[in-house]
Amino acid sequence: MNTPTGPGLLHDASTGTASAGRLLSGRRLLVIGGGQQTYDMPDAPIGIGRAISILAAREGAHVAVADIDPAAARDTVASITREGHTGDAFTVDGSDDTGVTRLIADVLTRLDGLDALVMALGIASGDHLAGTPSGEWDRVMAVNVRSHFLGCKHALPVMTARGSIVLISSTAARLPTTSNAPAYVTSKAALDGLRGSVGREAAPRGIRVNVVMPGLIDTSLGRLATLVKPDRADTPIPLGRQGTAWEVANSVIFLLSDQATYITGQTLVVDGGLSGLS
Repeated sequence: MNTPTGPGLLHDASTGTASAGRLLSGRRLLVIGGGQQTYDMPDAPIGIGRAISILAAREGAHVAVADIDPAAARDTVASITREGHTGDAFTVDGSDDTGVTRLIADVLTRLDGLDALVMALGIASGDHLAGTPSGEWDRVMAVNVRSHFLGCKHALPVMTARGSIVLISSTAARLPTTSNAPAYVTSKAALDGLRGSVGREAAPRGIRVNVVMPGLIDTSLGRLATLVKPDRADTPIPLGRQGTAWEVANSVIFLLSDQATYITGQTLVVDGGLSGLS
């Protein structure tokens, strides 16, 4: 199944056990989609939004974790505070304009400002065109595109100068053969356009806008996708395995940090060579 298992295959950074530095010391970060859905899977691996939130806190950020599921947001914050770091939980439907407006105001009050935003929410639904009802198409677009638009729209005007925004996409946008869900593929492709538009507006204030594009990552959603499309597990990945949410999170932390101060308008692909070497 190309899953990231077995001794010697993973670095500490791949498993979330690497020593943290202070790359985000003092930063105030909002992660929308920072909870996690397990889809009732036993021993579900950590999801991308949760891994980003926890790793950012380890790197010194005060993390606001927002999710449509309040319990999921609280669980992420509990993981953060157990390690002695700082986090706050918020509830939001990312596709609701009024809700996102209220969220940004609440985060500004709680964190006394906002330096960075990560849009990590996303869903997949439908099976080929025939198995994608128009209502499901609209729901995927609302979560995967409208939410990212609203997050950027309401956060950008109040963010501090020289901040950073990261949108989470998927290599399905470039390799549609990895997914049978046309709404998901299309929604992820749309984020490239959003990145460009937001990035141009943000640049005069030194705010950087980038996309992280994960490939086949071992998450609950990834395992669900494999149930729908079993041959997904046999995809030949040059590095020989699926990635972990921690590996995606490491890339996000880099783009949020001062190590990436001259990087904007870019897509960082994290896929084990799938799109570039296959």
